[in-house]
Amino acid sequence: MGSKVIQKVQKIGFQWEMENPFIACMHHKDAFPKGNEKQGPDVSLSGRNLGNDFSGKDGFSMYHGEAVPGFPVHPHRGFETVTIVLKGVIDHFDSVGSKGRYGNGDVQWLTTGKGCQHVEMFPLVNQDKENPMELFQIWLNLSSKDKFVEPDYKMLWSEDIPVVDSNDKNGNKAAVKIITGSFQQKDGLEPCPNSWANDRTNNVGIYLIQMEPGASLTIPAVSKTLLRNLYFYQGSGVINIEGEVISSLNRVKLSGNDEIIISNGDKESYMILLEGEPIQEAVVQYGPFVMNTEKEISEAFSDFNKTQFGGWPWDRPDPVHERSTGRFARYADGTIETKH
Repeated sequence: MGSKVIQKVQKIGFQWEMENPFIACMHHKDAFPKGNEKQGPDVSLSGRNLGNDFSGKDGFSMYHGEAVPGFPVHPHRGFETVTIVLKGVIDHFDSVGSKGRYGNGDVQWLTTGKGCQHVEMFPLVNQDKENPMELFQIWLNLSSKDKFVEPDYKMLWSEDIPVVDSNDKNGNKAAVKIITGSFQQKDGLEPCPNSWANDRTNNVGIYLIQMEPGASLTIPAVSKTLLRNLYFYQGSGVINIEGEVISSLNRVKLSGNDEIIISNGDKESYMILLEGEPIQEAVVQYGPFVMNTEKEISEAFSDFNKTQFGGWPWDRPDPVHERSTGRFARYADGTIETKH
């Protein structure tokens, strides 16, 4: 690489390579058809391996769902999920009794802590039109002192999430949606209290970036130890960083201690910027658990087999809300938030 600010360029697919403190990021984009009476696809599902369908057949997958697409009950321990929904609807239920429905710009921040089970179902609520879905799920690690905290979750509702509009001298706009972190003196919403992102000195940033043709955007210098990655996930054009031309579907590892100017080409471009100070601890991941040692992974499986992390209070492994249900969150303490 000719530029000191670009340290690596790498192609990305469904699951992206991450750097500490991030563990994983999955990008789901499905052209779901009209919904049926059960909020599943109103088309034939023949030819799919239902229960484990990642085929993308006819433009969508059922994932682990059999009637409604999505992810029926499954466990986690030791990290957080940050689920960013650009289009579509997700129904949430978990083992501590929380539930909700969110989508179309909303973000769910879930601290799995000492262990919880949850579902993420994608109900097809529209019977008269298609149900496009696009979301990112980012796994953010917890420090060892927080891996056994009580499970917790928080909704960052779309209308509350700050957006910075940056216009260059020609009037071309770059919009930065701040999921967490700070950009141009504007702070994102608070994540869950035990999150690595909750301590501002850890410099965790999750930013959705949308750039108009010809727009430019300046990313500020933060620290020498910051790990920073830009994921150019959608666009038919190119971006230019320090003289290097980069096409879409690429990860760009960037310096955390330099001011960086991103210049967009002649097409609209969409990116996610993930950055943060690393958690200086060993990371061992196996399936749904992220711990510090192999022994702790074995203990996680043993604990789940013995306790089911508190059991499952719902009457089915893949529950969904009624079609007419709006956006809401019901927390374990009985608090209810509703959005129109």
